[in-house]
Amino acid sequence: MDHRHLATLICGLYAVTWLPVPGAEQTPAQDSFAAQIRPFLAKYCYACHSGEKARAGLHLDQFRSEQDVLQKREIWEKVGRAVRSHEMPPKGKPQPSGEERNRLASWVEQHLSKVNCSGPRDPGRVTLRRLNRTEYRNTIRDLTGVDYKPADDFPGDDVGYGFDNIGDVLTLPPVLMEKYLRAAEEIVEQVWAKPELRKKVFPVTAPANQPGARRGVLRQNLEYFAKRAWRRPVTQTELNKLLSLVELARTNGDDPETGIKLALQAVLVSPHFLFRVEQDPEPGQRIRALNDFEVATRLSYFLWSTMPDDELWTLAEKGKLLEQDVLEKQVRRMLQSARIRALAENFASQWLQVRNLASASPDPTQFPGFDDELRRAMYMEAVLFFETIAREDRSIADFLQADYTFVNERLARHYGIPGVQGPEFRRVELRDGTRGGVVTLAGVLTVTSNPTRTSPVKRGKWVLENILGMPPPPPAPDAGELSEDPKVVESAPLRVRLEQHRRNASCAVCHQRMDPLGLALENYDAIGAWRERDGKFPVDASAELPDGTRFNGPQQLKEVLKTRIQDFRRCLTEKMLTYALGRGLEYYDKCTVDDIVKALAQKGDKFSVLVLGIVKSDPFLKRRGKEERP
Repeated sequence: MDHRHLATLICGLYAVTWLPVPGAEQTPAQDSFAAQIRPFLAKYCYACHSGEKARAGLHLDQFRSEQDVLQKREIWEKVGRAVRSHEMPPKGKPQPSGEERNRLASWVEQHLSKVNCSGPRDPGRVTLRRLNRTEYRNTIRDLTGVDYKPADDFPGDDVGYGFDNIGDVLTLPPVLMEKYLRAAEEIVEQVWAKPELRKKVFPVTAPANQPGARRGVLRQNLEYFAKRAWRRPVTQTELNKLLSLVELARTNGDDPETGIKLALQAVLVSPHFLFRVEQDPEPGQRIRALNDFEVATRLSYFLWSTMPDDELWTLAEKGKLLEQDVLEKQVRRMLQSARIRALAENFASQWLQVRNLASASPDPTQFPGFDDELRRAMYMEAVLFFETIAREDRSIADFLQADYTFVNERLARHYGIPGVQGPEFRRVELRDGTRGGVVTLAGVLTVTSNPTRTSPVKRGKWVLENILGMPPPPPAPDAGELSEDPKVVESAPLRVRLEQHRRNASCAVCHQRMDPLGLALENYDAIGAWRERDGKFPVDASAELPDGTRFNGPQQLKEVLKTRIQDFRRCLTEKMLTYALGRGLEYYDKCTVDDIVKALAQKGDKFSVLVLGIVKSDPFLKRRGKEERP
């Protein structure tokens, strides 16, 4: 039976409803903005950030009330941080006094934090989420025993908020539905061809002396398969629909196995399998606590990128998973499992952007040592580094300044680390200060470089976005690019050419934040190897931040970042919470983020504190109704 016939048979069995994520609610305007903030903006900001040519596209003159500010919370969070850290106004412009800076930053913080964290919290609402390619492949593997690699040929998953598991962007185009239908047939055929896999899918057997029991056994097996695939108990109505497909095949003259395989295929193309379905609150109910099965599913896809295992399923069936001590025990078990590798490969590879190594293309003439073996080693180092922090429950400060990493012979040779032989990765101690933490990983340094040279701008931008949580705005339309003409490149060091580029006033504002962070990493070439010279010029890795902080080289940069640990706590919390929930964060998530950041500071920044804070939070354990707000 071809997949088009299958689609015709089962299209009426299921229905999917898309659930939009609502925007932020509005707050009445307050006079304090006009009285306290607009005079500051007029004195220090409007000259650059108003009118048709407002720099970085930031029109501060358009904000006239607190209501306007609350509708653009993200912008004003950046404004407050930039003013407090002396990044704005830029050098050469009139500068506010320390008191003026603190007054504006405090006003922003006070007014943007007007969320009642002591009362009922808004847990938000996650759009119905399709399994992405990785989740689909892993779930098929754990459900049927089939490692379905053709899933890699599915259309690429769109990315939202930095991750490919965001409900709002995981659509289901017709071409993907065609592939799901074909995949269901191929997977079921592979299962049916191997007795050990058939036993995994259909564990109940009919007694040889009771042929009349076969229908009852079939019902049990279909229920077993469907509830595991759909990650929840199956209703009798749903089970009867699956059995009707078996009967339909029989009446069409097909053999019994054809009907059974058709029912299995129907399970695998059901929205209850392809999507992570959660029930909305009952009419009139604003917020609903998720049940044990829904939490088991959220937890397993968050940490393992796959369906719940037997232990989670059993606890959910018994109604015990949501007991606080049980839930914490399960989180700790999952963090110590080998399966936590999935969090490294799917969360960390996107957070650190080392997934982009797959498409990195350093110039082969300038970097002949870069090959696929080194590419894979760079990726594996990042994965093992993250996995170790998770499994050993180490401090998240290790991400900034660890004294260890993981290398095999190929990567050790690239780093100049002696005594490492063979393709196996092993942990090595770092003593010379040139390595340690994520900013010095060769994979990170490679994906933040250009094919022919390093890019302090890209590297600085990476640090702002992924360590400090302060991404710069997009470049101005007239920003231009550095010339790559060989004569220009040979004429002056990269630092000098960047300084010339910053003479464009529209570029200087952002570059004074990004460039120092990237320039401190100039001792690493475009594939992350240590160097003392850039061509004929000696490397100058000195830098100065807008607030006057000076440092030189990666070791001192890491010391600077360590002083910004509070910013890093918040940045990592926001990114992991986004990944765990599968949605972008809203202003009402501030209470949850604040709680987790506070707990990290109080409990030694342990990785488990971060994960447990997410798993035990209202956004993770509850969902809001479609149009309701607390």
